[in-house]
Amino acid sequence: MKNIKQVNKPKLKPIRRLQRNHPTPWEWKLWQYLKDRQIDGYKFRRQVSIENYVIDFCCLDLKLIIEVDGSGHLHTKQQKKDKQRTEDLQKWDYSIIRFFNNEIDENLNEVLEIISQKCKELDT
Repeated sequence: MKNIKQVNKPKLKPIRRLQRNHPTPWEWKLWQYLKDRQIDGYKFRRQVSIENYVIDFCCLDLKLIIEVDGSGHLHTKQQKKDKQRTEDLQKWDYSIIRFFNNEIDENLNEVLEIISQKCKELDT
C-alpha cells in the first residue's frame, strides 16, 4: 500500500481559506476553467493542503497538482523551496505542473490543453 499523506489538515484551514478568498488574478482566471469539472470531467479543488504544503489546484483522483507561480518564484531562495516541495510531492506520487502568471495571460488555451493532456495521461 502506498504511503498516504494527510490532505487538508485542520491546522492549515485558515491559510487555505485565506488563499481561496484572496486569489491572485491568475489563479482566479485559471479557476474559471478548472471548476465544475470543465476539464474533461475531472474534479479540481483549489487551495488544498497535502501534508504541510498548500497547493493552488489539485485533482485528488489523478494526484495532479497545478501551481501558478508569480515572479517571486524566480528568486534563488524560493526556487530551493519549490524544488524541495516538488520532490516531496513527487515522492508521494503526485504529478506537478507549474505555470507562470504570464503563461496564463498570454497562452491560456495552451495551458488548458497541457492540463487536459496530463489528465488523460494520468487516467490511463
